[in-house]
Amino acid sequence: MFQKIKDIININDSNNFNITFKHHVIFWLVYFLFTTFRWGSYFNDYEYAFKTTILGFSIHMTLCYFNVYYLMPKFIYTRRYFIYGIALVAALFFMVILKFNLTYFLVSSNVWPEGPGTTSTLTLNYVIEMMLGELYVVTFVTAIKVTFDWIREHKRLLDMEKRQLETELRLLRTQISPHFFFNTLNNIYALTIEKSDKAPKIILKLSELMRYLLYETKQRRQSLTKEIMCLQSYLDLERIRYGDQLKININISGEIGGKEIAPMLLLSFIENSFKHGANKNVGEVNINIDFNVIEDFLHFRISNPIPTEKNNNIVKTTTGGIGIGNVKKRLELGYNEGEYYLDINNDGKEYVVNLKIKV
Repeated sequence: MFQKIKDIININDSNNFNITFKHHVIFWLVYFLFTTFRWGSYFNDYEYAFKTTILGFSIHMTLCYFNVYYLMPKFIYTRRYFIYGIALVAALFFMVILKFNLTYFLVSSNVWPEGPGTTSTLTLNYVIEMMLGELYVVTFVTAIKVTFDWIREHKRLLDMEKRQLETELRLLRTQISPHFFFNTLNNIYALTIEKSDKAPKIILKLSELMRYLLYETKQRRQSLTKEIMCLQSYLDLERIRYGDQLKININISGEIGGKEIAPMLLLSFIENSFKHGANKNVGEVNINIDFNVIEDFLHFRISNPIPTEKNNNIVKTTTGGIGIGNVKKRLELGYNEGEYYLDINNDGKEYVVNLKIKV
């Protein structure tokens, strides 16, 4: 029977913060010693207290494990509360009868020495007092079990939310690469049609970017230095493509070493500035990019002119698409409130993105 109890405990608590059979033994041992010395000092008879505690101890254990591992899963977890109440009262009453007989025949004919008088028969007062005493122990142990079950369930839900968050972030990150590669390959295709000498250089630069995006962006956070280097490679690629008509002004200030940021987060803003700026402009295009690290925050700013056609009608620009929408979602999922601030402004002449983010 003792081995069966051990197996039940190990099965039910295998994932409960590594609570093992040893912890149960320690708990009951402490309880046994406390009860023995308590009643021993009360009666000034430690031998009697030891004997009665052994009897009560076995009853307490049986009731507690019967309740938490059978009655509660069978009735409480299935919301059959009335039946649970009846079953618990019946179990308490049965154990009191058992305790009375064991005490009477094995320890003393006075089964309730702490009572109002000598008790050698089963009385209503004795039954009520003993049932309340047993209920106290059962309630105490049940409270411990319920508390640890709640902690375990809470931890399980947090772990599940974390896994879901990481999965969604990975999915959002994987959307960036195909989107970026698709646009770049379209550009290479256009240059090959024109038989441009720039195509081989772009392909070489693209291979460097692919190596970084495929192998070095799997972590939740990436070195800010590496991320800026990746962005510079992308800008080099665009410089090859556009030539002298593209003017990119980059300013980096503050200490960027030792700082980290979500990988490929800023790439969407830069790609967006080309998609809605340089791609649609005729003539020289100026794109201004600022990286300014102040304490634990990166202040990132990028601006590009709103393109106009020859008839001076403003070309419609969008702030949506997979790029910006993806970034907003990743910021919501990957950073806490107060760790970032994003402002996108379009005044009809210039498209400006300001991002303040914890690094």
